[in-house]
Amino acid sequence: MKTKIDVAIVGVSGYTGLELIKILLNHPNFNITYIANSTGEEDITSLHPMLKDIFNMEVNKANAQDIAKVASLVFLALPHKTAMGFAKELIALDLKVVDLSADYRLQLDTYEEFYCPHEDKENLPSSVYGLPEFYKDDIKNTNLVANPGCYPTASLLAILPFIPYIDENSSIFIDAKSGVSGAGKKLSDTTTFVNVSENMFAYNPLKHRHSPEIKEKIKLIQNKNMKINFVPHLIPVTRGMLVSCYATLNQSIDAKSILKEFYKDEEFIRVRNKPVTIKDTSGTNFCDIFVDQNGNDIFISSSIDNLLRGASSQAVVNANLMCNLEANIGINKIAYVP
Repeated sequence: MKTKIDVAIVGVSGYTGLELIKILLNHPNFNITYIANSTGEEDITSLHPMLKDIFNMEVNKANAQDIAKVASLVFLALPHKTAMGFAKELIALDLKVVDLSADYRLQLDTYEEFYCPHEDKENLPSSVYGLPEFYKDDIKNTNLVANPGCYPTASLLAILPFIPYIDENSSIFIDAKSGVSGAGKKLSDTTTFVNVSENMFAYNPLKHRHSPEIKEKIKLIQNKNMKINFVPHLIPVTRGMLVSCYATLNQSIDAKSILKEFYKDEEFIRVRNKPVTIKDTSGTNFCDIFVDQNGNDIFISSSIDNLLRGASSQAVVNANLMCNLEANIGINKIAYVP
């Protein structure tokens, strides 16, 4: 029996923090020894009442020195721009970090163009992008994983197998739809019930900051500089994400065979014979992908759980790899259906 690995979660107030707790409570190798947010001084059940009599632990005010005394791995579920300062402290204390923010996902110039000045230029080059299908070996040998978000995860997994068959001067259109939980717990005019219910709308079309992330990772993984047109939408469901990609191929291919071959050894990718649905991946770490074509015009669609494969369960897969565990340990495979 493997020794338990003590872990901390910083940022337990939000949905991704809650999902991390739910996964880790049933994880055979990870033991939650510390939870925190920016204020502390409350019990976790005051933030998430559903945990009463299941997980009762005091929420601390986040402190890196205190974490180092009780944990060897930390999940950072903090907002962008906030995470990097805290991650820098944790890395200096020789802790392993899985960061769920965007602070380490991008190369320096791209990050500073679309976010803000970076506060941890020293550790940024050694961070590893946490998309296990493409960076598994690197993840195993790093102390800092930049966990991808939901939109880039679903988009990249869908389009990457077909990049070799698309010209660089051709446009890729990505139509992405997310459940409202992707916007977090903080209420805004956009996410009120009255605005979301029986409604659907695009936001930041063609200008969303995930566009440069998708473009950058395509360049790094497939060595092609593609034109990405990314349009996110909010849909009236709690959780789930459906991404549809459209492109024109530069040659005749059997797209279904290419997709199956590309992901034949990947446990958390399921190639579907019919268009994917968000219900089939809700509550799991799976990414379901479907492809069809009309001559050289191609349609690729993927679905994930935005809170799990797009955040928390992918973070645990990355943590498993960092700790020399099997990637699937503690990861749910049964969807929330009906």
